[in-house]
Amino acid sequence: MSEHWAVIGAGMAGLAVARRLSDAGRSVTVFDKSRGLGGRMATRRAGSFRFDHGAQYFTARGERFLSLVENLTAEGLVARWGEDHVGVPGMSAPARVLAPQATIVTDCTVSSLTRGAMGWSVSTTDGPAATDGNGVFAGVVVAVPAPQAVPLLMSAGSNWDGARRATYAPCWALMLGFAARTKLSEDRVRPEDATIAWIARDGSKPGRDPSGDAIVVHATPAWSRASLEETPERAAAALHACFRELTGETADPSFIAAHRWRYALVEQPAGEPFFWDPSARLGACGDWCIGPRVEAAFDSGDGLAGTIIGPNAAR
Repeated sequence: MSEHWAVIGAGMAGLAVARRLSDAGRSVTVFDKSRGLGGRMATRRAGSFRFDHGAQYFTARGERFLSLVENLTAEGLVARWGEDHVGVPGMSAPARVLAPQATIVTDCTVSSLTRGAMGWSVSTTDGPAATDGNGVFAGVVVAVPAPQAVPLLMSAGSNWDGARRATYAPCWALMLGFAARTKLSEDRVRPEDATIAWIARDGSKPGRDPSGDAIVVHATPAWSRASLEETPERAAAALHACFRELTGETADPSFIAAHRWRYALVEQPAGEPFFWDPSARLGACGDWCIGPRVEAAFDSGDGLAGTIIGPNAAR
């Protein structure tokens, strides 16, 4: 019987771990508190509109990530957007195929990890997770944002300083759907503004519906931090007013919503590619280990999985 591993978090880092462990013959169960996969590689649908309201695009430079991106491109799940890459038909598309052999458990918020005589147990606020392998997991990988990873690692008996060093900036994301094309002059804009850091016409990305205009606006870290506890409705109204002022757009959107990313942009990384305790068989990974890039999340998770498997495993 193969080892059975638990991975907490279904963002790029967690899926990279699950993918490589599965390819090496391990059984893997991935837990995530959300309903979908991909973490901040997220896509929201609203009628005919499709918004990439988290990560807007990604770059690929390293050999292993480039190889993955090339394979996903061949499958029609990734395409070029200018010099960068995007998921097709949305940023979440690649996440759905990264770990096809893993068991995915969504809508499950993990609250603690416990190591017993038979192996690791994963618990939620309602008690032990009701999944195959729980209580006998051979090892656990924590692949959630650092502020969420710290209490899980502590529950498992680890106080890794790297997770405590990592910090994030929040981000409010505004989604605007217009029936007709707006006055936005370019498909992506980085205005010099105290409130808005980024504006993108998502319909310009490959595989999107070009009718109407699906616009994503990201607030600056400073504004997002100052407005962190605002309601989505108030945040949306404030950002929409600023968008109007910056672009001169007077048409009213047929859809408007705001989403708060509490842990959006890595400001201070851990400074280590991942954490691994071989005696406890406990690891942690994420973009927060290396830097604020999708590829950094992949590298962290893929590198940790490679260390778990060992140097003699096939790459």
